[in-house]
Amino acid sequence: MNGTALLLVDLQNDFIHPNGAYGRAGQGDPAISALPARLKPLADLTRSRGGVVIATLFTLVPGRGGEPIISPHLKALRPFLGKGDFCPGAWGHEFVNELAPADFTVEKITYSAFYMTRLEWILRKSMIEHIYVGGIVTNGGVTSTVREAHVRDFEITVLEDGCAAFSAETHRAAIEGLRPVAAISTIAKARENLASS
Repeated sequence: MNGTALLLVDLQNDFIHPNGAYGRAGQGDPAISALPARLKPLADLTRSRGGVVIATLFTLVPGRGGEPIISPHLKALRPFLGKGDFCPGAWGHEFVNELAPADFTVEKITYSAFYMTRLEWILRKSMIEHIYVGGIVTNGGVTSTVREAHVRDFEITVLEDGCAAFSAETHRAAIEGLRPVAAISTIAKARENLASS
């Protein structure tokens, strides 16, 4: 298990909890809400076998007056995001309790968890070679992060039932698009592999 990490992408209160930013805006999805409970046994097993659990945290950096700095494309896509949402240190920004604590957390400001973050440094210093990936959304943060991990020569396994998007069809299409750059597996299969390693 040394050399293996479970990377959990953006499983945060503001995305998942009914009182979070997305929940308040009516933007939740049952497949997304189900992920923490589905991934918890794998996270617990990873820790018990000596692996590393890393959580990425999507972040809206507060600007002057506390209003978040939001990229124009995201503001157009999610106009409901505002002051206090995904704010560092706030409840909504936190990794969901069901999976906490992570061994490492990585704040990210865009889809990819590698862009302008310390993720690669953590992976290299922890001597990680293989990464299991779960989280949200499959066609956004997951896909962007997996592709960047691939070009950095990490061995990647995407957990098909450990990821979700805002529609089942979008999720399926994103998974198919990742097959050339990552292995596609299930949480159950990952647990079997980890238990026997």
